[in-house]
Amino acid sequence: MPRYEYRCRTCGDTFELSRPMAESSAPAACPAGHDDTVKLLSTVAVAGSAPAPAPAPRASGGGGGGGCCGGGCCG
Repeated sequence: MPRYEYRCRTCGDTFELSRPMAESSAPAACPAGHDDTVKLLSTVAVAGSAPAPAPAPRASGGGGGGGCCGGGCCG
C-alpha cells in the first residue's frame, strides 16, 4: 500500500499515512488530532550507476552478419 506524506497547518508536524491510492487526497487528521492538513507533493529520486550497454555489433560486408535476409544481400 502506498505511503503519502501530509503536513498539519495548525502545528506544522509532517506525518505519513499508508492508504489506498483512491484515498490519497482524502482529508487526513494529524497525530495531534488537528484536521487542517495538506498532502505534500512527493518526489521520487532514482540514483545509482550501471554499466553502459555494450555497443551493437556492426554488420560485416562479407555476408553472415544477420540483416534482413539472414545474412545475405537482398536483391
